[in-house]
Amino acid sequence: MEKVFTEYGIDTVVHFAAESHVDRSILGPEAFIRTNVLGTYTLLDVARKAWGNRGDVLFHHVSTDEVFGSLGDSGYFTESTPYDPRSPYSASKASSDHLVKAYYHTYGLPITLSNCSNNYGPYQFPEKLIPLMILNMLEGKPLPVYGDGRNIRDWVYVEDHNEAVWSIMNKGRAGETYNIGGENEWENIVLLDRLIEITAEESGKDPGSFKALVTYVKDRPGHDRRYAIDCSKLKTELGWKQRFSFDEGLRKTVRWYLDNQIWCSHVRSGEYRNWIEKNYESRGV
Repeated sequence: MEKVFTEYGIDTVVHFAAESHVDRSILGPEAFIRTNVLGTYTLLDVARKAWGNRGDVLFHHVSTDEVFGSLGDSGYFTESTPYDPRSPYSASKASSDHLVKAYYHTYGLPITLSNCSNNYGPYQFPEKLIPLMILNMLEGKPLPVYGDGRNIRDWVYVEDHNEAVWSIMNKGRAGETYNIGGENEWENIVLLDRLIEITAEESGKDPGSFKALVTYVKDRPGHDRRYAIDCSKLKTELGWKQRFSFDEGLRKTVRWYLDNQIWCSHVRSGEYRNWIEKNYESRGV
């Protein structure tokens, strides 16, 4: 990282990188601590040493609403909601958030931070809910639903999320946190029903055959019941707003996975790892 900062004169870091799948964090938390906590520390400290007291630089840290824990039937997460992580994943992201804020207060490192709700859209890894369900439908595999399927998530389309991050980078106040949400809450089982309808329409298949694949499974340990984001600060201060309706975003997402089966098969088979090794490690990156 020191070499990259020096050779390329880095003046802005947008830290999206993370291990981000809750199920995998339950099975193997070490990778999440290593990547999300130690990895964030590495970037912060290299930036601090490279930038010194410069004010024309920025470290933007992308985080999650999961650091806030679980909501009841009402209320929303705001920027002042106390942290209450419930999984190794959310605990690791909470730790990284605190490190970022500490580097601002202790060293004066110019930072901004965002906590977003569930993302969806093209290129999302098949371990995530929406691409997993789309691909399982196409392959005739079970569509696993945790518990009673009534857990609620707020969904934001990936392009809306990226535009929010760009707004924060350009217009946000140093040291501030901004929540990014879709204002778009769905119970998991209701979302799956709509996803089945759209996938059937786009693929020309019978929705009944997809609905027959729905399978209820034992709930995940520590499964948060509801997330919902209050993103009024972002809207009021920076003028951001969502551009994509959920139905529009879902349809674009389904269409992308239908049109990019080769990419999906490479990712699911692990071939992408071999490609990375072949194309990057040989160049010393």
